[in-house]
Amino acid sequence: MRSRPEALVTTAYSHRLDQAPALRRGSLRITPLGGLGDVGRNMTVLEFEGRLLIIDCGVLFPEDAQPGVDLILPDFDLIRDRLDDVAAIVLTHGHEDHIGAVPYLLRMKPDLPLVGSQLTLAFLEAKLREHRIKPYTYAVTEGEQERFGPFDCEFVAVNHSIPDALAVHVSTPAGTVLHTGDFKMDQLPLDGRITDLRAFARLGEAGVDLFMTDSTNAEVPGFTVGEQEIGPTLDGIFAKARQKIVVASFSSHVHRVQQVLDAAAAHGRKVAFVGRSMVRNMGIASEMGYLDIPANTVIDVKKIDSLPDEQVVLMCTGSQGEPMAALSRIANRDHRVSVGPGDLVVLASSLIPGNENAVFRVVNGLMALGAEVVHKGNAKVHTSGHASAGELLYCYNIVRPKNVMPIHGEVRHLIANGKIAESTGIPPERVLLAQDGHVVDLRDGVAQVVGEVPNGYVYVDGSSVGEVSEADLKDRRILGDEGFISLFAVVNSETGALIAGPEIHARGVAEDDVVFDKIRPEIVEALEQAVADQSNRGDTHQLQQVMRRVIGRYVSQRLRRRPMIIPIVIEA
Repeated sequence: MRSRPEALVTTAYSHRLDQAPALRRGSLRITPLGGLGDVGRNMTVLEFEGRLLIIDCGVLFPEDAQPGVDLILPDFDLIRDRLDDVAAIVLTHGHEDHIGAVPYLLRMKPDLPLVGSQLTLAFLEAKLREHRIKPYTYAVTEGEQERFGPFDCEFVAVNHSIPDALAVHVSTPAGTVLHTGDFKMDQLPLDGRITDLRAFARLGEAGVDLFMTDSTNAEVPGFTVGEQEIGPTLDGIFAKARQKIVVASFSSHVHRVQQVLDAAAAHGRKVAFVGRSMVRNMGIASEMGYLDIPANTVIDVKKIDSLPDEQVVLMCTGSQGEPMAALSRIANRDHRVSVGPGDLVVLASSLIPGNENAVFRVVNGLMALGAEVVHKGNAKVHTSGHASAGELLYCYNIVRPKNVMPIHGEVRHLIANGKIAESTGIPPERVLLAQDGHVVDLRDGVAQVVGEVPNGYVYVDGSSVGEVSEADLKDRRILGDEGFISLFAVVNSETGALIAGPEIHARGVAEDDVVFDKIRPEIVEALEQAVADQSNRGDTHQLQQVMRRVIGRYVSQRLRRRPMIIPIVIEA
């Protein structure tokens, strides 16, 4: 396998690009707004002849360094003033990192056409009802071809960790794009629906100008373990369990829930769904025939107290350590469901990069309560929904694209995917290591990064969207890590003499405010010297900065802390 020239890696990820020029007539423009550099927030905008096609519109879940943030959205500024130009929003599948931001986009224009498979649209419509949005939807199936504005789209079946996932092939006079969405090549999937490699080959024979491929597992050698291998492990775990079983998974992982239901039925246990999204999604999947619930197996969570623990299985959300999800609340003893010694908790999911600390915090909390915790690290209770390096290699050899742009992954995943593409003979200059906001133009069979557009994180914090800035998050981190000090002083507006204070109050800095008694005389002296300077007379801002510098230097040297300092000086 040839390695990528270091210069190309440096160019792709170290240098700022010029603002993208106007799109040349006869060219197709591709602009990723999310998913290139993160595992989540997936969104790509295609532009041709003044019309736009959006592929996916997902969210990213916050990390510890983003306190108070609920969700992270793509930056919609590129299309905010062009929503009338949007021909359709094509959704590859129903995971939150691909559909979760749709409600926020539809707040700007509720009638944007949503295109996807039946299950994807059903999950999304239920979510939109909570936002009180009635969408315009158009269901498609694999093998179907539809035209949206100037974009001819063909939908291809792909296998993933959720049913009804689709790749999309977009054809325009300027060129063709094959976007895989998230996919793998499980040859014995639970629902019998395999990735349609025959369609990939047919499209490759016709010519794929740009292949946009899932990169999440590009660093993993070989092939992803099949879903069928998880069933026996779960069955063995259920057979040995003597008390309550709690299984945590994504609320949209229909295949894993099916395996839990089957194992529970085989061992005479009842299953209760816990968590609003889990209850909602599994109800939809059952009604539509994607989930086969064994007779007399599912009960309401309110009825579990009437059953002995050895007959109970709880299927809940929170496998990524989300603080408000069911499993986190159980670990914090903040849920009607409790666990204790002898109970078994199964984390049936992969760790999304960035969530490790949150997940292990929940694991530690559960184990402190006495529960045994089984996860992917110590048992085969989950398999990925993404193609590993061997599967990607097959796809490149089947499709034989002219250009490649790895998508859906962190930088290391994108680079690893690019190297796989090169190993099949694709020239390095045709492997585009782009990032969010980079603008790629396709013309005459050549794809090139031509510039970039402003692109950043948009934070959802409670009811506010986009109002929280990076500066706000920095302040929150300081408050959380270093604490807070407030100083209050009153000066005579005419003479500048100190009338009252300085009063010093701290939170999260020291055990007792008495530690500041030593510095109070220095603050008074510094204020008096500043007031003596006629240029500072009446300038309360300058006096506040004097207090800030004195207390800041003291706290740094004596307490080894760098808290947030809020000085207030009032004239009287």
